[in-house]
Amino acid sequence: MLNELNEFLDEQTKGLRDMAANLRKTRVDAARKAAIESAARIKALNSRVRGLARSGVRLTSISHGTVQSLIELQSEIVTTALGDAATQLERIAHTGNVRELAREQAEVLQATRERIVHDVARAMRILRQAARDARKVAEHEAEPVVAKAKGKIRKAKRTVRKAERTLRGAKRPGRGAKRKTTTARRRRRAAR
Repeated sequence: MLNELNEFLDEQTKGLRDMAANLRKTRVDAARKAAIESAARIKALNSRVRGLARSGVRLTSISHGTVQSLIELQSEIVTTALGDAATQLERIAHTGNVRELAREQAEVLQATRERIVHDVARAMRILRQAARDARKVAEHEAEPVVAKAKGKIRKAKRTVRKAERTLRGAKRPGRGAKRKTTTARRRRRAAR
């Protein structure tokens, strides 16, 4: 009986050793697999990171160009306003009566209104162009995501259609089935 007990214990010990070895091996294999998958995901992120960095550079370039254009516009506005003020002061100095002064003031006010409208329009053009450029960058970055989503949607729709056909119990009838139905109807009509 002692022998049988020793054999039983030896068998159990051997089985436990094998299980431990298998467990270690599966853990190592699982860890390797997880490491490989993680490395693949990290490598895939590199292209996304590069894309985002390029987008960031483009957006920075757009914003710097926009600010530069707005600063140049502001400089032109201030320079023009100062020039107009100097011209107006010279005219006032050379006017002979109040009537001429009033007429010149009306002309200056009209020119100022037109200049302000023109300057606002230029500022709006600059901002619209910046918005278009930024939208293009955003759309360019969104294209791969949208294409991937569209592909998944198409695949899901195909799966749904296939499942619906399976639930109905039969595939769609082909042309042959329609012909048979039409031929059978003709035979019935002819028999009548």
